[in-house]
Amino acid sequence: MIGNGASASGVAGLIVLAAIVLSTLLAPLLTPYDPLAMDYENQLLAPSFAHPLGTDLFGRDVLTRVLHGARISLSVGILASLLAAVPGLVLGLLSGYYGGWFDQVTMRLTDLALSFPSLILALGIVAILSPGLVNVTIAVGVAGIAGYVRVVRGSVLSVKKELYVEAAQAIGCRQRRIILRHILPNISAPVLVLATMDVAWAILRATSLSFLGLGAQPPTPEWGAMIDEGREFLRRAPWVSLAPSAAMMLAVLSLNLVGDALRDAMDPHTNSH
Repeated sequence: MIGNGASASGVAGLIVLAAIVLSTLLAPLLTPYDPLAMDYENQLLAPSFAHPLGTDLFGRDVLTRVLHGARISLSVGILASLLAAVPGLVLGLLSGYYGGWFDQVTMRLTDLALSFPSLILALGIVAILSPGLVNVTIAVGVAGIAGYVRVVRGSVLSVKKELYVEAAQAIGCRQRRIILRHILPNISAPVLVLATMDVAWAILRATSLSFLGLGAQPPTPEWGAMIDEGREFLRRAPWVSLAPSAAMMLAVLSLNLVGDALRDAMDPHTNSH
């Protein structure tokens, strides 16, 4: 029963995520408006047939900006997750397999990074690099490396005790071959699940930094920047902030549902119940 429920929620999350991605790709066909074009005669219009999600302070169609903003937010989330996953995977593999002084140094640095909330760490990195969407992506990615290092290292420590790894070592396989052909494929499940959920967290962190004015700069249609633009009009025109907030919530929720489903599908203990 648990497996069926998780599978159903995972399918629902995948459908919602696919709908969001498809909507962003077809944005020019779904809406006739330019996300950057201003129309001061149509400022803060309530949702209507012409503008399903209303307009903002500059008369720009909110639906159009939400759809185009999804491209930016999803791209930042995926790129930041990759920036965290690749070095985190490499460091975790080397640290867990070789151990010794390299493991000690890596884990002490990892503990130091994990002692700070990831958003605070990303905020500090952006402060050093200067505000901007590219720098936010880098900062969010760097802040997420430590999480991958810990998960990968723990998985490697468990897998390298297996008989097939010991057999490969006994017959004289090169260490690089053991890592790439025997260990890496068998730790891919937790890494894949972490990467899926990390995209959601990366979107939230990047959106938060843009909300603070450190990410996308006006008039770029990005969810965090849009939420910030509409906060002064929450009583008069709540749709300006609520629309990108709802889009972000759906994207993050769908990613988490897919991640949960992947975790349950790849966990033999869950499947056995």
